[in-house]
Amino acid sequence: MAGHRSEASSIVPHDPPSFDEVYAAHYADLTVQLYAYFGDRQEAQDVVQEAFCRALARWRTVSRYDDPVAWVRRVAWNLAVSRWRRARTALGFLRRQPSVEPRADGPEPDRVALLAALAELPDTQRRALVLHYLADMPVGEVARREGVAEGTVKSWLHRGRAAMAARLKMSDTAGGER
Repeated sequence: MAGHRSEASSIVPHDPPSFDEVYAAHYADLTVQLYAYFGDRQEAQDVVQEAFCRALARWRTVSRYDDPVAWVRRVAWNLAVSRWRRARTALGFLRRQPSVEPRADGPEPDRVALLAALAELPDTQRRALVLHYLADMPVGEVARREGVAEGTVKSWLHRGRAAMAARLKMSDTAGGER
């Protein structure tokens, strides 16, 4: 039998498919399968994409499997089931929450006006006013904290109060510094 080769000698080991070939050939089909499961095309695309990303990271191994697409499909389905379970758990949690959240009133108009006026002051005046009047620090302590003389802090407080009064259309009734 000249020229006739046996079957065993005609089997040539084939190179594994490239990632790009498998992706191009099977991405759409896998997405359709997962879309049928999810009912959400975006979710289906996401899990198939994630499965292919995981395959790419292990492509040297996955490409040598008898059916690399089966591995990608299994990973995609596992991801889909995991997402479905997480969504179901989250939905169960949300259903157990009170349907009406307590309402919190917003800040009063006076508070908004005060904060807006403070925001317009120079930093030194704003800090002096906040530390002295809101943090209840004496002038001497504000001066030590800021590293300046007490007279400087008194000047900042005076100018700051005057600017605030003008912005808030009130008289300087805050009184002297302690």
